[in-house]
Amino acid sequence: MGTKQEAKSLKSIPVNALSLIRRWNFGLMKRPVSVKSRKEIVRSIGDRYRAGTREEKRLILNEFVAVSGYHRKHAIRLLRATKDKILPMQSTRIRRYGKDVAEALLILWEASDRLCGKRLKSLIPSLIESLECHGHLKLDDAVRMNLLKISAATIDRLLVHPRGQGTTRGRRRSRAAAGLRLMVPVRTFSDWENPMPGFMEADLVSHSGPNASGSFAQTLTLTDIASGWTECAALVVRDGSLVVEALTKMRKGFPFPLRGIDTDNGSEFLNETVISYCHESAIEFTRARPSRKNDQAWVEQKNGSVVRRLVGYRRLEGLAAVGALARLYSAARFFVNFFQPSFKLASKTRFGSRVVKRYHTPATPCARLLDSDSIPVEVKNKLRSVSAALDPLRLLNEIRTMQHHLAELASGKGPAPLPIRDSELNRFLNSLPTAWQRGEVRPTHRDIPKPLRSWRTRVDYFEAVWPVIRLWLEAEPDRTAKELFQRIQANQPNTFPDGQLRTLQRRVQEWRATETRRLLLADPEFVPVEEHEISAAIW
Repeated sequence: MGTKQEAKSLKSIPVNALSLIRRWNFGLMKRPVSVKSRKEIVRSIGDRYRAGTREEKRLILNEFVAVSGYHRKHAIRLLRATKDKILPMQSTRIRRYGKDVAEALLILWEASDRLCGKRLKSLIPSLIESLECHGHLKLDDAVRMNLLKISAATIDRLLVHPRGQGTTRGRRRSRAAAGLRLMVPVRTFSDWENPMPGFMEADLVSHSGPNASGSFAQTLTLTDIASGWTECAALVVRDGSLVVEALTKMRKGFPFPLRGIDTDNGSEFLNETVISYCHESAIEFTRARPSRKNDQAWVEQKNGSVVRRLVGYRRLEGLAAVGALARLYSAARFFVNFFQPSFKLASKTRFGSRVVKRYHTPATPCARLLDSDSIPVEVKNKLRSVSAALDPLRLLNEIRTMQHHLAELASGKGPAPLPIRDSELNRFLNSLPTAWQRGEVRPTHRDIPKPLRSWRTRVDYFEAVWPVIRLWLEAEPDRTAKELFQRIQANQPNTFPDGQLRTLQRRVQEWRATETRRLLLADPEFVPVEEHEISAAIW
């Protein structure tokens, strides 16, 4: 547009056309223009281009080519086309994954306890095999092939509609004595490198709810550094002797020997009972630095993704809650370690203030143990046989049942008998395709309904005169609230200010709605109102 003639010609062109193009050019010159934006420009300036003079067409075309990047001949064809020939705003691309694939994916997503796309993609092959083996799923060859080759991004895209989207601070834990802390060596996050299976981090999760006073249940969490194998145990209180008893019981279920434990500086771990137990059992005992949660990054992550995801943040106390937690963890240990893939950090590189992290392909703890050279062949064969016998839907049904039981205990309904195992499995399976429509499926995470408020927070100025107003309304229902208010002000001067009119209007509106519902539901027999009864009550 450099010449004076072109600048002069611009004045004769309709302002809306060129200003629109220039706005697009100014806002999009630093980034590529999308196809949708190009079509919007064509729809906006097409009529003005076709109706303009030769010089106006040349200037509009130059701007349009500069903004859109189209070839000049192609731009001319687009601007000459009428609206009925312009391509639609959204392209009708053939869907690769149809409704049958989306429905099957929804069932797999629910059966995996709603994993993200990257973790679910790595679980789909084994999950399909397990569900088909137990007769819960039957897929066509085409659907199975599409599910096996679907990408993680497509999984998230197909589940964006079903996927629906609170933290509380616990009380500060007491630290162990300085002498005991000096007896236990410190291990930081960078000291782990690549240990063999058997070195675990331990931590306690408190179920105190919003109130950290009194006694409440605790969860002991142990996470293997190499494989991510996670075990949880329910404790009545935070005590060192109970930690030792839980460790003794949990060691029998590990697929590897317990070689080392890394804990925080809480007094439930740094005490003579736990230290002596680890020394006698040849278990390496280390601790993290005080107030450095990243030193225990693995177990801290499992506290959120396993314990809080299963149990939530409500208060649990008493033997009944601990028994329910123990039964919940007995099913969750198989579901988490055999059917819940997790990420594992491969490398971390810093470029100035930017940190780039690389992760291994998501895999279950069982799969990582099967790939480890430190696990004996006998143990691997046992893991394979256990994995083949497990039914993920049966485990998830048990988890949901116990979550419902824990929610009832947390709500204060009192102790109740534990539910029957494997109850209504078929009903649970049939509810998976529509479970997302009900919102949060975990009973431990559902919002507690607030009681309806049945009391007033302000003085009711019409409480004394409302019976009379109601008689007026019954006698003359067509009277407006403003007329009734003026009548009250005339009968009782200096009692009701003008600002109370809106309050009376709401009261009258509620009365009319109530009377309408009563008349619709009542017996149609008509009962007349005696006229003298009304006039006797009016001033």
